[in-house]
Amino acid sequence: MSELDVATLQRRLAEFAAARNWQPYHTPKNLVAALSVEASELVEIFQWLTPDESERVMRDPDTAHRVTDEVADVLAYLLQFCEVLGIDPLAALDAKIDRNEERFPAPGEP
Repeated sequence: MSELDVATLQRRLAEFAAARNWQPYHTPKNLVAALSVEASELVEIFQWLTPDESERVMRDPDTAHRVTDEVADVLAYLLQFCEVLGIDPLAALDAKIDRNEERFPAPGEP
């Protein structure tokens, strides 16, 4: 894989699941539950850190590895969830930023 993009990653995830016959379990309900669990595991790493400690978390190789793995898990489940429901995650984010720019104009903007 020469260049990473969302479609390529979604295809790899689908192929991985298909090779293990996991598709019956990849319902929107199950995927969003798994996404929540993985997000909670990411939160757990930061749960009792001070704000300063949380900003330095990537300096410790073991903790950095855990954070990176949990980020990957969260993204994997989010991409699979979007694939199952036919959501283009980049288009969804772009549209949400547009709406937020209208809802929350920067100081000095009309």
